[in-house]
This record gives sequence, C-alpha cells and structure tokens, in this order.
Amino acid sequence: MMALLALPAFAGPQGELQKYFSDTADKVKATDDPSEKRALLNGSFQRMAAALEMVQGSAALSQQDRLGIEHFRTALQEKQDELAGVNGFARVPDQRLNAFSDYVVQDMEQAEMITISLLALVLIVIILVLVF
Repeated sequence: MMALLALPAFAGPQGELQKYFSDTADKVKATDDPSEKRALLNGSFQRMAAALEMVQGSAALSQQDRLGIEHFRTALQEKQDELAGVNGFARVPDQRLNAFSDYVVQDMEQAEMITISLLALVLIVIILVLVF
C-alpha cells in the first residue's frame, strides 16, 4: 500500500522536470531563428546545470543521489557540447535543432529517473521554480 501512495508523489517532481524540457522544446519549435533556438537550448541547459549544482551541494542528499545527479549533469553537459560542437561532438546543424530539442526531452527524461531520489527531484524542481 505504501508503494501505491508513493507513486503520485514521485510523478509530481518527475513531471515538472519533464515539463521543463518539454517547454524548452516547444519554445525552440516556435521560433524560426536558429540563433534564438540555440540560445533557448543553451539557456535551458545552463539553468538546469546550475540547479543540479546547487542541489548536489545539499547535506540532505545521500551518496547515491550525489552520484545520480553527477550522472545527470554529465549527460546534460554532453547535450550542451553537442549543441555547440565542442569536446569531440559535431555541432547540431541549424535545420536539426527542432529534432535535437525533442531528442533532449526524451533522453533527459530517461536519464533523470535512473538513480535520483524523490528528495533530490523535489529540490531540483524547487530551485528551478524559485531561482530561475
């Protein structure tokens, strides 16, 4: 019974993080200017990275949460590197930015849930909402 009660609570922060990436993808697709698309994606990556860094410094997190957040940050940095075409990645072509934003949504939704606890997810959402 406790597991069933925990599911709706878990869907809350997870849903908010999914919404964060989906909203960014929607904004990217709503503009025609490739420079603006890149700026939207890059800004989204930077805000999420800053939130993850803040949460990772919290004393309330377990070592497993810290490792999960670090894994998530690494995946996020790889997407940012791919967008910019640095650190061994080919730059995402202008005509592929919409598809790249969808790819980021799908990939980050899967990556974030692997090892991050409910507490860490709640902290990330709070920081994204209050700070950014």
